[in-house]
Amino acid sequence: MTVAQSPLDAWLPRVPLGTWVESAVDWAKGALSAVFDAIAAVVDALVQPLDGLLNGVPAVAVILVLAGLGWWLRGWKFSLGSAVGLGLVAGMPYWEETMSTLAQVLVASVLALLLAIPVGIFVAENRRASALARPVLDLMQTMPAFVYLIPAIFFFGIGTVPGVLATLVFSMPPGVRLTELGLRQVDKEIVQAAESFGAPPWMVLLRTKLPLALPTIMTGVNQVIMLALSMVVIAGMVGAGGLGDVITFALAQGEVGSGFEGGIAVVILAVVLDRLTDSAGERFPSARAQRLARQAA
Repeated sequence: MTVAQSPLDAWLPRVPLGTWVESAVDWAKGALSAVFDAIAAVVDALVQPLDGLLNGVPAVAVILVLAGLGWWLRGWKFSLGSAVGLGLVAGMPYWEETMSTLAQVLVASVLALLLAIPVGIFVAENRRASALARPVLDLMQTMPAFVYLIPAIFFFGIGTVPGVLATLVFSMPPGVRLTELGLRQVDKEIVQAAESFGAPPWMVLLRTKLPLALPTIMTGVNQVIMLALSMVVIAGMVGAGGLGDVITFALAQGEVGSGFEGGIAVVILAVVLDRLTDSAGERFPSARAQRLARQAA
């Protein structure tokens, strides 16, 4: 059906944005194919051994390690809850997929943080870079998650690698933003005191700003991991494996039971990772000092 154009539409110029993007992607795929192959090889070399390790050890050992971390970081109640929840996952037929998802989340999160934290430090120290980075981060955070899969498929095909790389890009913005926020929130009087003793800028950053900003940075780590977990599940649509495949197949076949089991496994894994990373941030001396200062005030 043809839609009649209004007189105003006839005067508006067409902006072939999609054509420009396709041309840029086609050029990049041809000119940078060696770079993309190297990236794919590195990601695959990180994911596959970790996946094999997590699936190679007994489920009981993984549960005990995570429950032990929970006991150390949060206490026996959380440790018991983690053991019960992970035991439930092990009792379902999707333990292998859960460990594959965990491997993908860990690799994507570590790579995202290796990029996000230095970028966050740079934009915190440079006002102009911060102004330029803000709209880019806004775009990255408001872009629908499924859109990240399109260039990932085009450059890397189907499988685990495009899923991990799409997850990496999708989960980066909170790491950058909260690193910048943590550094900007450091008391200026403390920074000036460090500078007054003749400390160079790099030492002020490493010895003063970063330790005080660590609690906020750890919040960013927590958010990166949570976003990575949500995106890895969506990446099941491109054959990334893990619980994403389980949920995608259940959706396609209308299997309510298996879909619910896969969803429960994702929820349990998310809760365990969320609480562990959140508690790890509170273990830093700077976090305890700030908490005591708030209590005293």
